[in-house]
Amino acid sequence: MTQKSILITGCSSGIGLDSARTLQAQGWRVFATCRAHADCERLRGEGLESFVLDYANEASIEAAVLTVMDRTGGTLDALFNNGAFACPGAVEDLPRGALRAIFETNLFGYHDLTRRVIPMMRAQGHGRIINCSSVLGLVGMRWRGAYVATKFAMEGLTDVLRIEMRDTNIKVVLIEPGPIPTKIRENAIPHFERWIDWKNSARAAEYAPLVERLYKASGPDKFELPASAVTAKLIRALEAERPKARYFVTTPTYMMDIARRILPTAALDWLIAKT
Repeated sequence: MTQKSILITGCSSGIGLDSARTLQAQGWRVFATCRAHADCERLRGEGLESFVLDYANEASIEAAVLTVMDRTGGTLDALFNNGAFACPGAVEDLPRGALRAIFETNLFGYHDLTRRVIPMMRAQGHGRIINCSSVLGLVGMRWRGAYVATKFAMEGLTDVLRIEMRDTNIKVVLIEPGPIPTKIRENAIPHFERWIDWKNSARAAEYAPLVERLYKASGPDKFELPASAVTAKLIRALEAERPKARYFVTTPTYMMDIARRILPTAALDWLIAKT
């Protein structure tokens, strides 16, 4: 039986790392990519096939796909778009450059990579494209406008791709995690420092809780689940003959999906503002 292959992005830690390790242990050929060379070297030391893929760099994406094609002879069974970052701050404080930077990675990079692997999947007659979204792709929350915008956009693009691929055997899936322990808070700090002039903001006094949360590690979220919970849903999406359009992870995601469908907008805004 031919070994199945999957390309996973954002494997330096968190969801990407857990999914890469788990799928390799289950017999998949895993191409575990990272943005930094040092992280790739560390993963190669674990026995994973790892090389650089930086969503913000078109040449890096092209080189990564060519590497996969060279190593597999031009086939790829699945793609898990996972890597992303956040740039916290009030929407009125987000300069154009901040949105441009986060969209380059969280949306344009996903799209570019997906377009490059679809021809392989068409040629072999099957494939799975799985995009990691978020509960913040379902509802918006204050201070997270930039990240929310990329996830809302990615949800729409993924929905249309799924519809357009109905006449093929390429299945397109969204995974919707809620609170998962990853390095997204820590990795958001340099973007916050680069783009958000919060001390001169009209909301400067309101930034204190956000700044404290950013720079001081807090305890686990009440509804937090480990990265393995996402991997479990990823495996279901990969193995199901007819995968769902969306797989939810954590209680808040289920709750917010219900709330957005049954509550009036004003009531939903009130509920989210209280969380």
